Amino acid sequence: MQRTKIKVEPPGEKAKKIVEDTQRYLSPSIQRFYPFVIKKGKGAIIEDVDGNKYIDMNAGIAVLGLGTAPDPVIKAVERQIRKFIHYSYTDFYYENIVTLAKELIKITPGSFEKKVYYGNSGAEAVEAAIKLVRYYTKRPRLLAFIGSFHGRTMGALSLTASKPAQVRGFSPLLPGVEHVPYPYCYRCPFKLTYPNCNLYCVDYIKENLFQKYVPPDEVAAAFIEPIQGEGGYVVPPDDYFKKFFNLMKENGIIVVDDEVQAGMGRTGKWFAIEHFGVEPDVILIAKALASGLPLSALVSRAELMSWPPGSHASTFGGNPVATEAAIATINTIRKMKLLENAEKVGKYMLKRLDEIKEKHEIVGDVRGKGLMIGAEIVKNKETKEPNPDGAKKIIEYSWKHGVLLITAGISTLRFAPPLTITEDLVSEALDIVEKGIMEAEKE
Repeated sequence: MQRTKIKVEPPGEKAKKIVEDTQRYLSPSIQRFYPFVIKKGKGAIIEDVDGNKYIDMNAGIAVLGLGTAPDPVIKAVERQIRKFIHYSYTDFYYENIVTLAKELIKITPGSFEKKVYYGNSGAEAVEAAIKLVRYYTKRPRLLAFIGSFHGRTMGALSLTASKPAQVRGFSPLLPGVEHVPYPYCYRCPFKLTYPNCNLYCVDYIKENLFQKYVPPDEVAAAFIEPIQGEGGYVVPPDDYFKKFFNLMKENGIIVVDDEVQAGMGRTGKWFAIEHFGVEPDVILIAKALASGLPLSALVSRAELMSWPPGSHASTFGGNPVATEAAIATINTIRKMKLLENAEKVGKYMLKRLDEIKEKHEIVGDVRGKGLMIGAEIVKNKETKEPNPDGAKKIIEYSWKHGVLLITAGISTLRFAPPLTITEDLVSEALDIVEKGIMEAEKE
């Protein structure tokens, strides 16, 4: 049964009016992919203000892990709102933040003792982590990766390195941040080939940073994404992080794992780093944590949280309503076996996309884990030249024909549907996306 339904060519008249008013009254700093205006949704089906229905391949930028308007979360929120909406956890106590902390400690990797700090967003979690690692180590420097995205507030922005527009005009940024190449094997910055490269991108850090101009004993932490998000849904080789973590451990450098986009079951495990057999010192969680309500969590080794009372806090962090939503989200992922569904449906999606890649010259690479999948669009497979215009045409075609899809990196199609999505919905969506690929290929 077809789930998509385009009644009027998008954007319809209602959408156009809202877009016009948005441009008139809201900050121009926010960039949209195309003029889609949501009215409502359920699960992986979204309806716009003009009555068109779409299959959701965005999940609100990997936020709506349970899909739009999940009943268990709605019920949990309703119950909490009737009790109390807010009573700042920075100054007083309430029970459900402890309940959630215990759950987060249980599902995050590492059998060591942990503690939890709450904020409102991924960027806030990153800011907290910067302060935490500097306070604990008394070291001033930080490492991050080229292609990374950690947020747009000033500290987080200093770690971000995915698009020039994100940093242009805002310097000077936080001092002491060094960026190193990410293991992007499809576009190796060293023009090497895995596995013959012996993971030179780790050796590069040792030989060219630590032995030449960045004293490793001054580096507090390395901030990583286990799978790069905004950088293009880039998946490292399976053995990369073991070698990287060993180098950091040799030098007493804390590893902060930013799971803001990859976490909460998106890759078929609670956290993407679990695919690589290593245990980070700090994990940052946001986006899908509370199924769309603002909440983030920093979970760290207990001994790292040595900062004193008053040194860091957030009035709305750990908001009781968002906290109940997060508890319901975790329970629902377990009850509905959504980790297993993400793995199963993700394998199906990867297979279909690999088949599409074999048929079409402009699909250069397909990569991902679970339901975090990228398909890189190129001019042709031989040169691998990025094709942002082609990628833009594909996502616009998909939108106009019933699939909500966006890009990541320079020209990668970003597939991040709700964890509840089914194979038949994925099949219908990919049929439409492939037609978009064919149209872009003609041009």
